[in-house]
Amino acid sequence: MQRLHTSGGWIEAITGCMFSGKSEELIRRLRRAVIARQRVQIFKPRLDTRYEEDHIVSHSQMKLSSICVSTAAELLAGVDDRADVIGIDEAQFFDQELLTVATRLANRGKRVIVAGLDLDYRGEPFHPMPQILAAAEYVSKQLAICMVCGAPANYTQRLTTSHERIEIGAQGMYEARCRYHFEAPEDEAPGVTADREQG
Repeated sequence: MQRLHTSGGWIEAITGCMFSGKSEELIRRLRRAVIARQRVQIFKPRLDTRYEEDHIVSHSQMKLSSICVSTAAELLAGVDDRADVIGIDEAQFFDQELLTVATRLANRGKRVIVAGLDLDYRGEPFHPMPQILAAAEYVSKQLAICMVCGAPANYTQRLTTSHERIEIGAQGMYEARCRYHFEAPEDEAPGVTADREQG
């Protein structure tokens, strides 16, 4: 990734559907920062209990030690002023204040790397990630592989019948799908399915 900044802070956003390698890419960037002898702090939402409470963990089992917080305000309060790089995983589970927090940290000279889903299981924007994407200096869109046909996948298909927007899970509950094979819940977002079928 080309760097245009020689000083000051900025925001990097890593997004995509589930199983696209977002956390893996976040971990890769943070490890490189550690190798460069930069001070790194990593935060994750307390809501994410899939793997380990005190680590961010990718689906491929790459992991880094992290701090669990419940809100964006708690994240901000936990930032060490000496840190050069702030990593934030699973941004979609944070409240709307995450953009304000990320912006304040970047304005304080921090490199802020935020990873999270941009679309929910209905194929709709998963806030606050769209706001982060709009404000970020650098955006990386990760694609997975469709579990039906092998094409590039941009959607997260929920395999259960739950209608809760946030349903913590991984393999067995979700899979990556391409635009053609993604099936949005028709009772919640009929336009998504209808548009795809007409196209």
